[in-house]
Amino acid sequence: MNKKRVIVIDVPGLSLNHVMSKGLMAHSNSLMSNGHVYRMRTVFPAVTLPVQASLTTGVSPEEHGVVSNGFYFPDSHQISFWEQAASLVEAERIWDRLKRRDAGIKTATLFFQNTLYAQCDAVITPRPMHTDEGLIQWCYSKPVGLYEEICSSIGEFDLTHYWGPMASIKSSQWISKASIEVAARIKPDLMFVYLPHLDYCMQKLGPDHPGVEMELSLVDNEIGRIVQGVNDLGLEGETIFIILSEYVFSGVAGDIAINRILRENGLLSVRSIKGREYLDLELSPAFAMADHQIAHIYIKPGREKSVRQVLEKTDGIDYVLDADGKKDHKIAHPRSGDIIAVSAKDRWFSYYWWFDREKEPDFAAHVDIHRKPGYDPLELFIEPGTFKISQDTSLIRGSHGYPAISQDQMTVLLISGHIPDRIKVPDGPVITDVSGVIETILTGD
Repeated sequence: MNKKRVIVIDVPGLSLNHVMSKGLMAHSNSLMSNGHVYRMRTVFPAVTLPVQASLTTGVSPEEHGVVSNGFYFPDSHQISFWEQAASLVEAERIWDRLKRRDAGIKTATLFFQNTLYAQCDAVITPRPMHTDEGLIQWCYSKPVGLYEEICSSIGEFDLTHYWGPMASIKSSQWISKASIEVAARIKPDLMFVYLPHLDYCMQKLGPDHPGVEMELSLVDNEIGRIVQGVNDLGLEGETIFIILSEYVFSGVAGDIAINRILRENGLLSVRSIKGREYLDLELSPAFAMADHQIAHIYIKPGREKSVRQVLEKTDGIDYVLDADGKKDHKIAHPRSGDIIAVSAKDRWFSYYWWFDREKEPDFAAHVDIHRKPGYDPLELFIEPGTFKISQDTSLIRGSHGYPAISQDQMTVLLISGHIPDRIKVPDGPVITDVSGVIETILTGD
């Protein structure tokens, strides 16, 4: 049997309609012409960390425990978003399974979440360092020095193009170039590559804006760059490309400030520190960890009924998942909220709890992805005339996270080349099926 390699290219926000649009994604269509394309269902919640953990483990959030882009640590009464340690994923990842079967298999991940200290042969993930001299824009890599070697060829990674008001195609361009460098240096049998660009424009413009067409072409150029780089290395005949999306976007028109709603109803407490209001996670009857179109609500015993009554009558909330609902959505893990609120498809949850901007917490006006107890898409926008992050929630035109229960919430799975009969891609695949397909390609069974 001829040796096969697999490169998985993750393009969040990509839909089947995008791939099928003639002329917009020429490189992806070229791969598809000799391959297979599927409409694929993602997991709930359809947000980055849970979906990527599901992709790389083959199980749902109720098993791997990554239930949000944020983590609530009840022992220390802290919420932290975008924690990167691989150990936070409580299920075996595909690279660990492959190594257990064949120690000679090489794996690599570029810019995937929860890969810090992962047992891959090559890892590159952003890990900026805060020093007395200021922020150092560095990436953790394995082998040690891999990032620095790649920088000598393609320049340093600029974090300001990865997230924040200057987020742009430049981050995906760097990642695609780096993937070719990794392919040349490591020659992995399996490599995961994350190209984030569509995520920015979809939140800014919304999924139906005419400007999205140009952004699709820009991302497709980076897919083409990776394919051409593999060809130039002479690996074309043995490489299967898998292009997929974690979620699709819904157009939105307004937020739900869920912590303000809880506070207005006497269900959330704050502490005032030097005139600024901070969430009191210890003593609040309830609080919400907001993440796009879902919110995990953590509730003190005895307050469950009153919290649920408030949320169920709140405009813009489609439904609230209790214990049975969490089981139905495969998110019944101890890390999840006591209940989970799901917004309407045309709304999203902001994390705000203050009523007066003079009392906002210090991190509110800045790009501060770890300290905010909720995801903040407005970090993509600067308030005119200032250096502060905007709080004009009408600027957000696209969001995601809603359960994939209808055709318009399905994502895309593209597998290039001929698929042998032994490789079974289920009808109506789920993203948790992908790791099994990859293993069969690489191991032959």
